[in-house]
Amino acid sequence: MYKIYINDTPLVLMDAREVQNIPKADDKNMVARYPGSHRMLLNYIDMLEKTRRFDSVTLYHENYDKLVEDFKRHYKIIEAAGGLVLNAENKMLFIFRMDSWDLPKGKIEKGEDPPTAAVREVQEETGIGEIEITGSAGQTWHTYRSGKGNRILKCTHWYLMKTPEFDLTPQKEEDIEMAEWIDPTEFLHSDKIAYKSINDIIEKNLETI
Repeated sequence: MYKIYINDTPLVLMDAREVQNIPKADDKNMVARYPGSHRMLLNYIDMLEKTRRFDSVTLYHENYDKLVEDFKRHYKIIEAAGGLVLNAENKMLFIFRMDSWDLPKGKIEKGEDPPTAAVREVQEETGIGEIEITGSAGQTWHTYRSGKGNRILKCTHWYLMKTPEFDLTPQKEEDIEMAEWIDPTEFLHSDKIAYKSINDIIEKNLETI
């Protein structure tokens, strides 16, 4: 199963055999069989890019690999990496950038593997020096348009990390206004603005943290 956030709405791509395990469709959650038509797939993508009519859209097909492959054909794929960083008080590292709360992350550079990129990005964006990766936290997928209008599909590799440090220095050159330690559970129940993919990856790892 793939969950891709388009305009902050999750598009779920699913094997037809798994559909019986999800809630039925309603006015706010669409569930539909992918008919194998690229035009129809683009219609769903366009709808999600332009509106937030639904809370979620699920597309399924008997040939799951074909569904995923057809979806990816409409995008240029880039990879990024980031961290869910905890300090000695079990508070998580958040950054505030472009009117939204986020986790430190960034594009993987040529020759880097995802863990190396994740550590580097956390260090650059927050000023932390000593970081230890303690495990994998999973992946998130989201889309956006490039400056030239091309569709981009970004896969972010996330890692659980810990640090003994507390002092933070937000990277102003990357438009990061603040970097703060916040209890992750309190963050999820607060009114802080964040993309749903960020809340999603935190929720998935709460029991591990």
